Amino acid sequence: MKRTTVFLSMCLCLSLSGMAQVVINIPNLSDGMKAEPIDEVRFIAQYELTSVPDTLKPDKTDNETMMLKVGDKSSQYYSYTRFVTDSLFREQIRKSPDGRVMNRQSSDANPGRQTAQVFKNYPAGKTTTLDQIASSRFRCEEKNEIPQWELLEDTLTILSYPCQKAVCTFKGRDYEAWFTTEIPRSEGPWKLQGLPGLILRAQDTQGHYRFECTGIIRPQDEEKLMFGADGYQPVSRKDLNTVYKRYAADPIGYVTSTSPNMKIVMKSPDGQDYRPKDTPFNPIERE
Repeated sequence: MKRTTVFLSMCLCLSLSGMAQVVINIPNLSDGMKAEPIDEVRFIAQYELTSVPDTLKPDKTDNETMMLKVGDKSSQYYSYTRFVTDSLFREQIRKSPDGRVMNRQSSDANPGRQTAQVFKNYPAGKTTTLDQIASSRFRCEEKNEIPQWELLEDTLTILSYPCQKAVCTFKGRDYEAWFTTEIPRSEGPWKLQGLPGLILRAQDTQGHYRFECTGIIRPQDEEKLMFGADGYQPVSRKDLNTVYKRYAADPIGYVTSTSPNMKIVMKSPDGQDYRPKDTPFNPIERE
């Protein structure tokens, strides 16, 4: 049986987040081929996500472009940065004559840290998270939970839209959000929703996660919201959180234990073998 070797340069995988996180992604060439339409996309909101991977280094942040596709009944939130990076990665794999994965040397590229796709109200009444941790794929369906917001009188203008402030406690964090009723959809980035208008800005009060809408477009042509989960293992939220913790504790150990035919080789900038352990872990969901 062929054994695939993945060579990863630490200067790429770690330095982008201040040596705070290791991301090992093993794309499947069939990604996206079996997705099916579940809704009609009415508009797309782009957000800049700023996050703090290591709570001991609050000044070291990751920035990532996220997309929220909003349909008539459901929505999809995912990393556009990661989508583009993985598409290029898959193309490079396809062109590799022996199936080996290249040594990713560029220190300028952002590989994308956010691996999860969040589908709100799909299936109806549920929130579905699709995530890939290395070669493991998970599908987590939960009851569609609406934050209990308190509306405040504060106002602000964002992207020329008049906005109102709201606060809530959700998934273990306290949030401040700004929404506009001029886009009367009870939607927002990630799992934030439940206000009488689209959320254009939100952040937790510790400043660990901040979402800033940078643009809103309406598709010129018909566009479908697609969902594909073939090969994804159903898991509970509790079990998925356990996987996240296990991966952070020993990324390479997780990959080699879940993919026995995969060999991971990580090198430090001086060429020495490197095996990260107990990487910083600051999940957006604390409960």
